[in-house]
Amino acid sequence: MNKGLKIALNVVIFLVIAGFGFFMIRSMSSDQRTPRLGEGQEISTFVSPYRLVNYSRFHSDILNFDIYNGEAFVVVEGGIIRTIIDSMGGMIIVEDDFAGHDIRDIFAVNNRTIYLLYPNRIGMYRLGREVEKIGGWESHNPNSDYRAFAITENYIFVTDVGERQVVQYRKDGSVVRFFRSPDRFILPDPEAFDIIAINDTIFVTNSGRHRIESYTLNGKFITYFGTPGAQAGGFAGCCNPIFIAATPGGNILTSEKGRPRISSFGRDGSFRMVLFDSQALGGGTHARRIRVCEENNVFIANRNTISVYTFDSTRVERTCSRACAGCTRACRK
Repeated sequence: MNKGLKIALNVVIFLVIAGFGFFMIRSMSSDQRTPRLGEGQEISTFVSPYRLVNYSRFHSDILNFDIYNGEAFVVVEGGIIRTIIDSMGGMIIVEDDFAGHDIRDIFAVNNRTIYLLYPNRIGMYRLGREVEKIGGWESHNPNSDYRAFAITENYIFVTDVGERQVVQYRKDGSVVRFFRSPDRFILPDPEAFDIIAINDTIFVTNSGRHRIESYTLNGKFITYFGTPGAQAGGFAGCCNPIFIAATPGGNILTSEKGRPRISSFGRDGSFRMVLFDSQALGGGTHARRIRVCEENNVFIANRNTISVYTFDSTRVERTCSRACAGCTRACRK
């Protein structure tokens, strides 16, 4: 190989090495300037219209809870804990009322009377120095797998994931009727079969179809709302929403899993605003159970804690401008 060719080859090799080194230095510098996000992460500019005011921690995970007139009834593994809610939203444990396993849902009729839903039965109890069972009945069907219930003045509506239907009972335990979705209830996640009552309307989650359906007290289908999608007002993933709750003003709160989010809808299904995004809820992938004690106070269960949030009007403008374009009407309320 002649001398000129050797020099040219060395120059090419030097340029390749120098270029590679320059590329690596630029890449490292770029990584330092712009942190990379992990899978499923994003930089959030969302501002929740609610601020945390208090929280209470329990000795085990919370399975469900209900609130009535300043008291919370919290279902944990092996029992129900009755607590008093103080002026700052904190919970003072009064007593562990009684042991019970596989409690799926709880409904407080008043401060001393509760209904409990089990996989295949319903029980009614009076709470006092001793717990007294004052009513209840077994499921009509051995294949039933009850998940949630809603109670009105005269009826109890139960979601049955085993039969993919809603069972309507009178309060004496007699069956009134069974009804199903006109498009079938699709339930990839058995837990995602929630139900609430607002006045004379029953709302049921059809999570596999990413919607909430409404029915009359006679089990007649009215309509539905909800669309698939990760956008504000949509329901993403295989099956959302997971849980729903009613506010005293008649609005509906939805709780999603995957990328947890709590949103507010009008009774007519109109989207109002996102209340909590994944970051505001502390991350994770599971849906949070929610209850609304007063219109401005939201209680959220996460693992073994219940956090209390209060509405902060100073945050609303930022919430709407950053997270829910098109919800101006809701922001004025």
